[in-house]
Amino acid sequence: MPFTLRQLQQIIHETYGARDRQRGIEGTFMWFMEEVGELSGALRSGKPAERAGEFADVLAWLATLANNAGVDLEAAVQEKYGKGCPGCGQIPCSCAKAEKP
Repeated sequence: MPFTLRQLQQIIHETYGARDRQRGIEGTFMWFMEEVGELSGALRSGKPAERAGEFADVLAWLATLANNAGVDLEAAVQEKYGKGCPGCGQIPCSCAKAEKP
C-alpha cells in the first residue's frame, strides 16, 4: 500500500524514534552518509534489487534526520518543489544549464 512522505516519517519515528533521539543528529548523519556511500556502490555495480534496497535505506535515514531536526519532509518538499523548479518556477525546468546542471 503506497504511503506519503509524512507517513514514512511517522513509521520511522514509531519504529526507531527512541534510538534515533539517543544517537542524535550528528550520529544519524554519519549513518545517513554511510548509506549514501552504499547507494553509490550499488549504482555503479549493484543489481536492481540491491539498488532499490539502498534507495530505501537512504530515504529512511533521511526521514530519521528530518525527525531529529523537527522537519516535516512532505511539507518541505511541497514548499520547495511543489510548483516546479525553485529557480525558474517552470515544469520542466528552463534554467540555463550553467545555473542547474
